[in-house]
Amino acid sequence: MEWFEAVLLGLIQGLTEFLPVSSSGHLEIGKVLLGVETTDDLLFTTMVHAATVLSTIVVFRSQIWDLLKGFFCGLKDLKVVKSDAGKISLSCNDQTDYLLKIAVSIIPVMVVGLFFKDSVEALFGSVHVVGVALVVTALLLFFSDYASRPGKRSVFPANESRNGISYWQAFAVGIGQAFAVVPGLSRSGTTISTGLICGVKRDVMAQFSFLMVLIPILGETFLEVVGGEFGESSVGALALVLGFLSAFLSGLFACKVMIALVKRAKLSWFALYCLLAALCIFIFA
Repeated sequence: MEWFEAVLLGLIQGLTEFLPVSSSGHLEIGKVLLGVETTDDLLFTTMVHAATVLSTIVVFRSQIWDLLKGFFCGLKDLKVVKSDAGKISLSCNDQTDYLLKIAVSIIPVMVVGLFFKDSVEALFGSVHVVGVALVVTALLLFFSDYASRPGKRSVFPANESRNGISYWQAFAVGIGQAFAVVPGLSRSGTTISTGLICGVKRDVMAQFSFLMVLIPILGETFLEVVGGEFGESSVGALALVLGFLSAFLSGLFACKVMIALVKRAKLSWFALYCLLAALCIFIFA
């Protein structure tokens, strides 16, 4: 891999990780266009994913610090309570409640990673799978815009839930993330769309969607490191560093832009882009 190819692939990864257009799908398209084969090079893939995780941590550093500080400070007050009606619930502060909902949201993708990893990996390498998944992404984005349009009454009001999202909504968003392991099915697009359809407010969903992905990606990276699956990388040190920096800087930009777009803009524009990208795949691939 040449250094400029690493920069381009890192740029694609960073921009599309947060925009609802599928980073995995665009990486597959980018590899085909550049004639680069990085499927067997685990180190490069892990490096660019770690770069986007780092950009997320930088953007949400104050929120992450507040969550962790509140969680550890609130452990002493964590307890199970029983109401007069016999209902059992967990008494905790807002930070602990939020982190527990993130934990609930990662259960589906953990199940996929543990039991269906080989089946998912078999889907990579086919741009036609990417094309079909991009169409599904577009349909989700269109429908979520319709379901969350101003003035429309939601059947799942989020304002009654603590931190703006309930445990069942967090689990539903997690199911969306589990399906988004398919290349071409955008993770951010799927999770944000699922949340909006389920009644979660846009500003709440913008933050939750980006924070919930940190643990799965970091966990996957850790397992790959301790499993010793890296081997010798076919990518040079310069290409690795430039790919990492490219993914980090572009991810930093895309993350901030996507937060603003989710709060104010229509996701339908991204849906149109996904349809056009899918059309190009079906015609030229």
